[in-house]
Amino acid sequence: MQKLYKPLLVIFFMCGIVTLTNAQGVTTAAINGKVTDSSGEGLPGATIVAIHLPTSTQYGTSSRPDGRYNLPNMRIGGPYKITVSFIGFADQGQEGFQLLLGQNLKLDFNLEEDIQTLGEVVISGNNETFNNDRTGQAISFSNDEIRKLPTITRSASDIYRLTPSSDGNSFAGRNDQFNNFSLDGSIFNNPFGLDAATPGGQTDAQPISLDAIDQIQVATAPYDVTQSGFTGASINAVTKSGTNEFHGTVFSFYRTDEFTGSKVEGEDVFVPDLTQLQSGFSIGGPIIKDKLFFFANAEIERRENLGSSFFADRGQGGNNVSRVTAADLDAVSAALIGIGYDPGPYEGYTLDTENEKGIVKLDWNINSKHTLTATYNFLYASRELPANPTALGRRGPDAITLQFRNSGYKINNEINSGLLELRSLFGNKASNKFQIGYSVFNDSRDPFSTPFPVVNINRDAVRYIAAGHEPFSINNRLDQYVFQISNNYELYAGDHTLTAGFNFERFSFDNSFNLGVYEPFENAFIGPFGGNTDFYPGGTFGPGFSSVGDFLNFVNTGQMSVIANYSQGVFDENQSNDTWALAESTVGQFGLYLQDRWQVNDNFVLTYGLRMDAPLFFDTEDLIVDNIERKGGVFSETGGAYNPDILYFDPEGNPELLDQTELPTGTPLWSPRVGFNWDVNGDQTFQVRGGSGLFTGRLPFVWIGNQVANPDFFFRTTTDPDFRFPRVWRTSLGLDKQIAEGLVASIDVAYTRDVNAQFVANYGLNLPTGQLNGVDNRSIYLRSDRSSDQFGDPANAYVFTNADLGRSFNLTAEVKKTFSNGVYATLAYNFLDAKDASSLRAEITSDIYDLNPALGHVNQAVLSNSIYGNKHRVVGTANKTFKYGSGKWATTLSLYYEYTRGGRFSYSYSGDINNDGSFNNDLIYIPTYGEIASMVFAEEDNNQDGNIDVTAEAQRRALRLFIAQDDYLSENRGSYAERNASLSPWFSRWDFRFLQDYNFDNGNSIQFSLDILNVGNLISSDWGVRQFATNTQFLGVSVDDAGNPTYSFDPNLTETFTPDTGLLSRWQLQFGLRYSF
Repeated sequence: MQKLYKPLLVIFFMCGIVTLTNAQGVTTAAINGKVTDSSGEGLPGATIVAIHLPTSTQYGTSSRPDGRYNLPNMRIGGPYKITVSFIGFADQGQEGFQLLLGQNLKLDFNLEEDIQTLGEVVISGNNETFNNDRTGQAISFSNDEIRKLPTITRSASDIYRLTPSSDGNSFAGRNDQFNNFSLDGSIFNNPFGLDAATPGGQTDAQPISLDAIDQIQVATAPYDVTQSGFTGASINAVTKSGTNEFHGTVFSFYRTDEFTGSKVEGEDVFVPDLTQLQSGFSIGGPIIKDKLFFFANAEIERRENLGSSFFADRGQGGNNVSRVTAADLDAVSAALIGIGYDPGPYEGYTLDTENEKGIVKLDWNINSKHTLTATYNFLYASRELPANPTALGRRGPDAITLQFRNSGYKINNEINSGLLELRSLFGNKASNKFQIGYSVFNDSRDPFSTPFPVVNINRDAVRYIAAGHEPFSINNRLDQYVFQISNNYELYAGDHTLTAGFNFERFSFDNSFNLGVYEPFENAFIGPFGGNTDFYPGGTFGPGFSSVGDFLNFVNTGQMSVIANYSQGVFDENQSNDTWALAESTVGQFGLYLQDRWQVNDNFVLTYGLRMDAPLFFDTEDLIVDNIERKGGVFSETGGAYNPDILYFDPEGNPELLDQTELPTGTPLWSPRVGFNWDVNGDQTFQVRGGSGLFTGRLPFVWIGNQVANPDFFFRTTTDPDFRFPRVWRTSLGLDKQIAEGLVASIDVAYTRDVNAQFVANYGLNLPTGQLNGVDNRSIYLRSDRSSDQFGDPANAYVFTNADLGRSFNLTAEVKKTFSNGVYATLAYNFLDAKDASSLRAEITSDIYDLNPALGHVNQAVLSNSIYGNKHRVVGTANKTFKYGSGKWATTLSLYYEYTRGGRFSYSYSGDINNDGSFNNDLIYIPTYGEIASMVFAEEDNNQDGNIDVTAEAQRRALRLFIAQDDYLSENRGSYAERNASLSPWFSRWDFRFLQDYNFDNGNSIQFSLDILNVGNLISSDWGVRQFATNTQFLGVSVDDAGNPTYSFDPNLTETFTPDTGLLSRWQLQFGLRYSF
């Protein structure tokens, strides 16, 4: 198949219709319309000239035989002036209007011999809504809106959270990794997909300063086949450009913990240390007037946070007190120090965040037909963090689990990216936009710990204390190289705008990931390591020590020192021989598309097209072989870690051998789409729009990289050869109505169905043939139901595959009003019902499996609630600017508000009740009041003093009370919990921005800003408080060989939800100062 793509590429390039990038980002705007005479007949050959007044950039064309014209690839913003002339007719024009990102503004002109019109048209709120290229739901944010919205993080997500179907990251119930982010048209995702969907997300850094962004567009259903690479939303940002006048700004924003709230629900809470400073500048202007312009921006951020806002339990009580006792933490610390390892403090330590970013942009008006833009941006960022809170088990720090400081790490992100864009207009019949870009991402981790094994300690079968080395930060580095090239060719023929092109992008990854290497391999065949009498249970993949006492005994008997010495030896050997793991992969996508935009009549536009996308894996198969050889080769040949002879089982229970070197096929995926826009009255006051079609997206390529990195018989992750990239069928219908002057209402309904959803199955499991004894009588896996490795131990193989399950229904209603006194306000409601087979909440394939709670045969995909999005969301904004003092003074007040119900979660056991190898993915059985009496509970001696601290009967009483107070549990007694069926309580948030400007006589200005997030909490400590589930694995369990479960429950757990005492629930205040010239 790949051999076929190469000649196709050459053919289309020679034809001049090249469009090479997986998802061409939106970077420009356009004007279209018709020039007619007094009788309504089209005037051919009329001259249309639009001028971008700040730069004098001209866009010119002539009307075609039917009088229609197109001005594509125009700069966003403005103001613009457009003039139409024709021999024998008076000139006519409009000026003063702005163009929004992605907008195709319709301007018709009716020329008469005795009329000359040259007026001002101010197009603001409604030109976003009434846009004849708008089919699905889309929203654009102008620079004025970006400037007014409250923000402290100064991130783009603070802007597009105003999209009703968004929760700030995901859109319409889709994983945010399935969005496509573009900056000036270039791919600006985090391609490998570790921890965050956008570059710099791991370090909590914004890849581009908000001051550099001119406009943002969010579209969830653009039925334009030139846009792809997403099954969630397409998010496009365009940066500012220089003009004919020099303009610049210098700014700084500052906040500390003194500017944060100290009360939640009437109680004083601990206020962690916090200091944050963000400073930077922007400057732009002409290099050659009317010809060549520049824009530059740079920003630095310095932030210091307390590492944990939770205290160890010393009997003091309070919202910030964990269940973990200081006595237990001190005992663990002393034991570790006693064998030569310093775990660091467990409270009172700070963590730093630092970043610098910048952008340089050149715009060159080559001539009246061609313009060229060159952009370079960079980010250098680092962030100190605690150990991963959830992957491969919980670690906190929170009310249930605490960790030591040296279990954390520093993550480093470095990004360098460059892009060229050439926009051309060929007469009145064709236009072109060409892009080529290259980006380099370098990520690495610096662990706080010296080489040491992971130490996990449980209490009540739930993770209690985490110590030792951060499991994912052992010589962890990732280098990413992204190449993209794009060109969009349009041909204008009468009522039709024809678009053709094809796409290509290439991602290369070098990833060193050494999970679990600091713990020795142990099994029943070879026994405990190094002469120890006990297996080491506390490691990366182990169940954890059952108690602090068990851990202390392991230390006191000298066994922990044996494991620690092994860790140091592994580090020394790999460091001296440069033999750390290295997984290399190269992937990409190739796409081909054709489209027709048909202006059926003056009021109706029909867009239809066909897109083909095919995955490319280049030399990745060879790179898998290289990694297998690097790990020692094939077991049967060299005794290496790769054993292709292990017999596994597909989800239906059929025996199957897995070939680690076999990648998914490059079968093309076809995406037909059709969209329409109907201006019902022909005056842009009532608009009906919609469409239907397939969308093929990109995925985090770490999920493919797992196949390269993990071929080992003891930890195997691979991809189904029949795997297909994400794909959904989306259908939507929208109505927009101008109800009165300045008042517009919109309603959108969208239905999305997964065609190629993603799912992870453990092929180490056959169909379960056992059954649990007791009130929970679920099917369980016997030892005979599991694969075996060459040593007779259970063998797991986590396979990334597809499911055809998944759908979402989204309803949005919104009103926008511009009042006569200058107040602008919006109010929207969004309802979401989203379901999937797996919410894909991790990067490692085994973690995706582990975090997908299930019942029965866990390899069967089951439709249930998605964790993404909110079921109900009310969101809006309001702002007004007051000008006074002869124009010298201006005060702007802006408000953002939302009311939301979402935050889905699952109740699962803490323990492996079904013997599938996972301690986190078993949905609980909710016992009735009477059934609890027959459940066996483990009586606990937490202090290891020979006395029972928690009796079985005390646990039964406490469990009954806990179920009774929980709405979901109490309503579903006698049933199994459903995945993500529980909802967190409603929450509210009001954010406020105050801007005070003073304008000097020379045109310069100074601005003071005040941002208050969650201002409701400033008024009342009961307002704006978020509540989260205290422990979703409240019931611990272990099962003996006869299938008899023993449970454990912490009687101190009395309520489902705990009020969050962090910054999400408390007010925050930030001061800013800006000087503009």
